[in-house]
Amino acid sequence: MDVVIDPARVLRPVFIAVLAVFIASTLPLGAQTQTPIKFLLDSKIEGPSAPVFVAIDKGYFKNENLNISVDPSENSLETIKKVATGEYDIGFGDINMLIKFRDQNPQMPLKAVFMVYNRPAYSIVGRKSRGIMKPKDLEGKKLGAPTDDGTFAQWKIFTRTTGIDESKVTIENIGLPVRAPMLAAGQIDAATGSSFNTYLNLKDLGVPADDITLMLMSDYGVDLYGNTIFVGKKFAEENPEFVKAFLRAFTRGLKDTVANSSRAIESVIKRNDVLRKDLELERLKMVIRDNILTPEVKAMGYGGVDLERLEKALDQIAITYEFKEKPKAADIFDSSFLPPLAQRKTN
Repeated sequence: MDVVIDPARVLRPVFIAVLAVFIASTLPLGAQTQTPIKFLLDSKIEGPSAPVFVAIDKGYFKNENLNISVDPSENSLETIKKVATGEYDIGFGDINMLIKFRDQNPQMPLKAVFMVYNRPAYSIVGRKSRGIMKPKDLEGKKLGAPTDDGTFAQWKIFTRTTGIDESKVTIENIGLPVRAPMLAAGQIDAATGSSFNTYLNLKDLGVPADDITLMLMSDYGVDLYGNTIFVGKKFAEENPEFVKAFLRAFTRGLKDTVANSSRAIESVIKRNDVLRKDLELERLKMVIRDNILTPEVKAMGYGGVDLERLEKALDQIAITYEFKEKPKAADIFDSSFLPPLAQRKTN
């Protein structure tokens, strides 16, 4: 009995397989399988979180074939710990806390790869009506300072650079939630805290802006860097292209946020609709003005650091912290993952 072979039936599976390969190769990058990346903020979702959400909404991560999930955090230290253990791939947090964590946990090395806050938000916020106009005015006054606050950790640096006699300042350990209310009620004369939180919270409680003194520590000789994007050493070594792709997309989101903060804030509000748009927009604008778009960034572009300045920052950290083994600036910040300078320029 002769066997009759149907050519169409034989070739159909081959045709389907070839067609599938062809379709996959012609799909846009974002339509192909995307690599999941878990990103952890340093606080709740609010105005300054805009760059990463703008990059998501505009498809910048998708174009890099990345699928980004973003979660809020309690604080920078929690973020640092969760990236160090591998629970998250990439984090955003205070580089000065990261430096201390690395020193205390050398078995869990972390790399800072993109400096977002070229100047930190560390500040002293005081009431003019309580006699606080300049740093020396803190002498003889009561300063509210949560001892677990990242800003208070820099207090000794601030007193040294400003000549404050710290023995003449009464330090009152207070909880973070009562900082602004106590300052508004006149129970303390000034408080340590991040500028864009403490200042705005105080103003939101009804204290007139012209009665508030905002002293950014970076204006008074505290030459530290601020918040950075960082990764675990193991993740970076195993996935260098993912880190580079993340930073390319983030840089585009950051530049768009700086160019149009009013539009960028929409990407934040839609993810946390209990926020007040006017307050978060003001918060974001403060961060851009005081922490992100600094003279150094305008000269060097987004994301990088001046290693000489970072070395000096390590010397300042040593005023308040005893290193087990003081690192070099190059041990802390790895610029090899940054996008080309042309992509990081501010204009």
